[in-house]
Amino acid sequence: MEELQEKIKQYQLKFDEAAKNVKSPNELQELRVQFLGRKRGYLTKLIDSLRDLSPEERPLIGKEINELKKYITSRLEEINQNLAAETRKTPRIDITLPGKTIPLGAPHPIVKFQEEIENIFYQMGFSVEDGPEIETDYYNFEALNFPPHHPARDDWDTIYIEGRDDLLLRTHTSPVQIRAMEKRKPPIRIIIPGRVFRKETPDPTHLPMFFQVEGLVVDVGITFAHLKGTLESFLRRLFSERIKIRFRPSFFPFTEPSAEVDISCTVCLGEDKECRVCRGSGWIEILGAGMVDPQVLKNVNIDPEKYSGFAFGMGIDRTAMFVYQISDMRSFYENDLRFLRQFLKQ
Repeated sequence: MEELQEKIKQYQLKFDEAAKNVKSPNELQELRVQFLGRKRGYLTKLIDSLRDLSPEERPLIGKEINELKKYITSRLEEINQNLAAETRKTPRIDITLPGKTIPLGAPHPIVKFQEEIENIFYQMGFSVEDGPEIETDYYNFEALNFPPHHPARDDWDTIYIEGRDDLLLRTHTSPVQIRAMEKRKPPIRIIIPGRVFRKETPDPTHLPMFFQVEGLVVDVGITFAHLKGTLESFLRRLFSERIKIRFRPSFFPFTEPSAEVDISCTVCLGEDKECRVCRGSGWIEILGAGMVDPQVLKNVNIDPEKYSGFAFGMGIDRTAMFVYQISDMRSFYENDLRFLRQFLKQ
């Protein structure tokens, strides 16, 4: 009996010593099993030892064991509450959990598509030019042969700077062609990508702000054949070698002769009369082009008797729609990550 009483005292001291070092719920559970476990717990062993005592001694030792059990249970609960309060105060980090992935930024699909266009022209010997988005009437219209009363100059089509009739948001990147020809003499072989602005009501194929790329070549002996060869090579590299291309007569103030360029429909391949993209025609208008008007060359002091050139332009957003087979241009600018993430691996 005395031996068991001594063991009870030792176990209490051992428990108190171990309880001081408990710092986590896992350590608390280990301490609980060590003393109260049903198979190998210290108190279970003490209870098993009662059968070796006389009937008179058992109640006395049993009472002391129960008191030790109550003490241990109470202290375990107290430690558990302290741990919970500490966790609420300073949450612990489980370093075994997988980390949170921070999504990386990526170029906008229109930027990526513009870079693809630039790379094709780089390989064809072109350089990239840039210019101001706020332009003067001279560079945006007058130097490009737009007559004074041309509809494009009206304020329901062009966005003018308030209080300044001679300043506007450029309606195309053609002003950069004039600036480039003013700065240097031929040979010139450039493309001009950038934002342009017009008073447009947004719909699936029109926006008040969109991206455009234009090209200009000026040199001795440049002909319409050079224009056709350049554009056919570019369009087949951008779309497919199998794409069909056609040129139709057109008119632009700054080129003569001028042409609209169409490609075979990239969605229905000309086989669907109900196609929403080509409207059953089998063709998509992709860009405008032509030979630089001699008057435009005169405006920048380039001799049209010695030099000739061609120019072309197309909408980057609209062309991206055809390449990616997207039905609404506004999708590029709605900031829907589900839409934008489709282009991360392209």
